[in-house]
Amino acid sequence: MKKTDVVIIGAGPAGLTAALYASRAGAQVTIVESGAPGGKLNLTAEIENYTGIKKIAGPQLAYDMYEHGLSFGASFEMAEVTGVTVEGDKKIVHLGDDAIEAKAVIIATGTKERKMNIPGEEEMTGRGVSYCAVCDGPFYRGKEVAVIGGGNSAIEEATYLSTIVDKVHVVMRRDVFRADKIISDKALAADNIVFHFKKKPAEVLSEDNKVVGLKVTDSDTNEPSVIPVSGIFPFVGADPITGFVKDLGILDERGYVLTDDNMETSIKGIYAIGDVRQKHLRQVITAASDGAIAGQHVADSLI
Repeated sequence: MKKTDVVIIGAGPAGLTAALYASRAGAQVTIVESGAPGGKLNLTAEIENYTGIKKIAGPQLAYDMYEHGLSFGASFEMAEVTGVTVEGDKKIVHLGDDAIEAKAVIIATGTKERKMNIPGEEEMTGRGVSYCAVCDGPFYRGKEVAVIGGGNSAIEEATYLSTIVDKVHVVMRRDVFRADKIISDKALAADNIVFHFKKKPAEVLSEDNKVVGLKVTDSDTNEPSVIPVSGIFPFVGADPITGFVKDLGILDERGYVLTDDNMETSIKGIYAIGDVRQKHLRQVITAASDGAIAGQHVADSLI
């Protein structure tokens, strides 16, 4: 069994920043990630609210953070964590048939996109239903698409898609935005974004294995209607990726990890940072802040 000082589970902005701070302070750090380093940054067209950088492509910031995060000796391992157990002062991070023993564990697994849970969604995922506008937007040049949701992510992605596709239909359950005003104002100014207020997605319509429309119902009257589109991009929220620690007693009722101001849970030596933690503002800059706090505290506690 491999041994290290700190295992960081997840290589998004939070995890990479924690790796930077902990390794720079002298701790031996292993990052474990099952996907691409950078997390949701890789799915974001542009970042324009990270202090000091006026505008940067999400994938570029992800790459920069990855390089910087490993620059003080942290190691990176591609694997999926299946569980974490505590044996006295030791923390065992299980990777299927393998495991890593550590003195501390930092959970930085983030969240996964919530599904609409309507007929046709699962069958057409990857065939017209996508959860990544940056990845799949170019497939719909000259076509019409629907974006589901009224929060920051949905409206930002709708604005991004409006630069590629012929028309974007934004479907919102309510008649007010949850997105910040600066984001919604930009979308309202686009002449090829159409808003369908007080509408709920009801069914993904398809023909010949292709999406041809979205059936919606009125939030007040439940009256159905159809929006003809070739692609559907749901952004209806996210759920924390914490199933692998559900038995540790460190989660709230929604599955987010509870921590103190040092990002430490009720179990000494187990931390949580970024979107997976119970908090109000989930942004790249707050994830990096969490990572810095946890990384430095972990390193200090090992001295």
